[in-house]
Amino acid sequence: MATIETGTGDLLATLEDGVLTLTLNRPDARNALSAAMNAALAEQLARAELDENVKCIVLTGAGKGFCAGGDVKGMASRSGSDRPVDEAIHRQRVNQRATAGKLYTLPKPTLAALPGAAAGAGLSLALSCDLRIMAKGAVMTTAFARVGFSGDYGGTYFLSKLVGTAKARELYYLSERIDAEEALRLGLANWVCEPEALAEKTRQIARRLAAGPSIAYRYMKENLNRALGGDLNDCLDLEATHHVRCAQTEDHREAARAFVEKREPVFHGR
Repeated sequence: MATIETGTGDLLATLEDGVLTLTLNRPDARNALSAAMNAALAEQLARAELDENVKCIVLTGAGKGFCAGGDVKGMASRSGSDRPVDEAIHRQRVNQRATAGKLYTLPKPTLAALPGAAAGAGLSLALSCDLRIMAKGAVMTTAFARVGFSGDYGGTYFLSKLVGTAKARELYYLSERIDAEEALRLGLANWVCEPEALAEKTRQIARRLAAGPSIAYRYMKENLNRALGGDLNDCLDLEATHHVRCAQTEDHREAARAFVEKREPVFHGR
């Protein structure tokens, strides 16, 4: 396992067997976002997109929580910002695109592992990933209405796509807590496991993704993202283009040989 320097203790990063694990590391604050954490997360995701050694990204939290979202205690201690509103909006937009936006569009599988609560922007980050695994006892909540916010980091988009607009409105307006089993029923979680099994379950899924056909995954993810909001014919045409391109890859030829030889394929991302 290789440890990657992030420039801050608020975010830990390791790379092992093609899996980049990014750990939000402010356990005493339930891993609430900080400026240093945001900047480091954006930098690591930008690097991961172009690093051929990174095949899959896992986002998780240290300690018993995933991410509490914005640091409300820190907000309460600040009387306001001297920064002009337009500048603050621009900075927020840039940061959101570089973190939640990047997790969603990054052409590699992303997996959120939730040992505990994902709230506010923390929930948005979890929902921006392709897949989610939750420990029993973990919860999800939009939380924004409780602190007088409308929501950020793409949560309204991701939640609406996953559960439909009526349920998304309910969850945003009322800010109720969703336990792991309910999250699984709604399709917000893909797997639920015992807390002590979370790390191993996450490792198993991430390694399976990292060993998969990375070129096909890249096109697959673009197809799936476009399918959510695009025209059907555009989706069909994009699928056709990507399917033909995948047919030219060494990974596809290896998979075809493995099928005939009745063995598991070994992918190399070529």
